[in-house]
Amino acid sequence: MSVQASARRVSGWWLVVVFVVGGATGAYAAKKVTLSPGLFAGKPPAEAAANLLGAARVLAEKGSWENIAVGRVYYLSGKKAEGQAIFDTVTGGKSDPGDWIRIGRVYYEAGEWDKARPVFDKVLKMKPDDEDWLAEIGTYYILKGDRAQGEELLTRSYQREPNAFWNALKAAGAYLKVVPQI
Repeated sequence: MSVQASARRVSGWWLVVVFVVGGATGAYAAKKVTLSPGLFAGKPPAEAAANLLGAARVLAEKGSWENIAVGRVYYLSGKKAEGQAIFDTVTGGKSDPGDWIRIGRVYYEAGEWDKARPVFDKVLKMKPDDEDWLAEIGTYYILKGDRAQGEELLTRSYQREPNAFWNALKAAGAYLKVVPQI
């Protein structure tokens, strides 16, 4: 093989490497978001929030908990349709009880017990033996005035783990009208 042919072969190989690496870098850069004061500094609150939420949505990528957190901000800020759309996307495919408990918390925080309760009940059906979620959901029932259901859930929780500090604290708070801190 001549020196020129060998050089063309090597240079062709490098072109492929540069093309693949460049394409991968470009794809990554397209998803990358840089948080900077330009997104929020000196901007009206609504514009600053929109810019930061847009960045958060990109940074969340496909993380279900991250997307639920973004949906929470939309939902609780009064943009319920946007938040609900994110929740529906997250739960539209394969979802787990952790996704649902987080969404139920948002509904509870929004004062929408009629929406939170069936979501919490769904979590209990999906994971009936999780002592932490039994205790947490029991506290929400107590806070909403259904002491019998709440105490039944607390009893199930403590049968599974009778020495759970955080679960005792959640329950104590419920009797004093303190929402569990998660």
